[in-house]
Amino acid sequence: MQDYIQKRVLDICSYILETQATVRQAALVFQVSKSTVHKDMTERLPSLNKQLAQEIKTILEYNKAERHLRGGEATRRKYKDLA
Repeated sequence: MQDYIQKRVLDICSYILETQATVRQAALVFQVSKSTVHKDMTERLPSLNKQLAQEIKTILEYNKAERHLRGGEATRRKYKDLA
């Protein structure tokens, strides 16, 4: 793995651990695609640090479990403003 990719993976990892950010939020901050963030966290990070990979996996699973609630809340706010 190239050095700049390793650095990006570890930077994104530390950002997600500090802020509990979603893949989409991390992608915006680091100006990469959601696919890149997801691949970095699920495929590249385990080869660099298995402990961090496990911690990230827990956060990503939590965010995935909560996403339907976030979407519902966004829709509720959208239509509340229109009414």
